[in-house]
Amino acid sequence: MIINQSKHETVAKVVFFADSPLKRMQGLLGKKSLGISEAMIIKPCNAVHTFFMRFPIDVLFVDKHNKVVKLIANLPSFRLSPICFSSQFVIELPAGTIQTTRTTLGDQLAIV
Repeated sequence: MIINQSKHETVAKVVFFADSPLKRMQGLLGKKSLGISEAMIIKPCNAVHTFFMRFPIDVLFVDKHNKVVKLIANLPSFRLSPICFSSQFVIELPAGTIQTTRTTLGDQLAIV
């Protein structure tokens, strides 16, 4: 579960981890969508791509203190994000989650 402690909002209830080289390489490829309240954490990670993905995503770049240091709303298919050097991991979410949860730069997250 991912909680935005700054906003007292649940960002995701179901979390998948891509924390090995193989899992990071696969990421969300092959999935038809991310369900509402689902997320994938890619660790370590400071940039993502959506090549060959079938759906847009929201992306949170998070530092070693679990603080949001960059966010991208509605990243379309076949795009490459900028590199965020201060990011330790990335959270990929269904498009619209950033807006729905009111997540902004500097928000403190908890992964439980």
